[in-house]
Amino acid sequence: MILSNNKILITGGASGIGLGLAERFIQENNTVIICGRREDLLKEVATKFPSVIIKACDLSIETERVELYNWVAKNHSDLNVLINNAGIQQWMDVTDNDFYQKANDEITTNVLAPIHLTNLFVKLKALNTVINVTSGLAFIPLSKVPVYCATKAFMRSFTLSLRHSLKSKQIEVIEMIPPALNTDLGAKGLHDAYPPVSEFVTSVFEQMKEGKTELTFGTSGARAKANNETINEYFNLLNP
Repeated sequence: MILSNNKILITGGASGIGLGLAERFIQENNTVIICGRREDLLKEVATKFPSVIIKACDLSIETERVELYNWVAKNHSDLNVLINNAGIQQWMDVTDNDFYQKANDEITTNVLAPIHLTNLFVKLKALNTVINVTSGLAFIPLSKVPVYCATKAFMRSFTLSLRHSLKSKQIEVIEMIPPALNTDLGAKGLHDAYPPVSEFVTSVFEQMKEGKTELTFGTSGARAKANNETINEYFNLLNP
């Protein structure tokens, strides 16, 4: 991927990994559009980075995904990079009374939204790159977030197929595979002890400069290379 002079849409771009990517892409001389559910948070980012373009959008709602695409197609038809980053993580147990509803919310946001957006945005003539943010948990699950792990495993599989199917359209498909990072994913404070987003962003940008399409960091590198034996070892470590 060429890392400058792009027009990029980052979903979930107002916080966490999305915000870290937005900041770095701006530094690399790109035009960046971020979308998210909370307009107040988007405006805070726009105050800090005046060049960023913001769009309030709840990606869990199908009509809002279509509206987002139509807005981009009308106002930013030269958009050439889609980053499917938005996601939610629910700490829950299958015996919880609200398990099904939480699972439905996760599947809608983490799976249906990015595959729908991809289906829409590949219609843009300028599009040449799709980046999907998955997780090290796609390879070895943490049982406290069972559906989240499954959604990331789905996106891992979907990304592999997408990379193959979009070759004929000359669209590059990149997978970012973060480990746990210091973000508010799941809830505030859960991940405070983990590496900062800035270190992850620095690493994946170096890997993209090298032409890599599977980008790992820290423990996600070993997980992505795990075999059946090491998967069991990691699983027992994560789920004592």
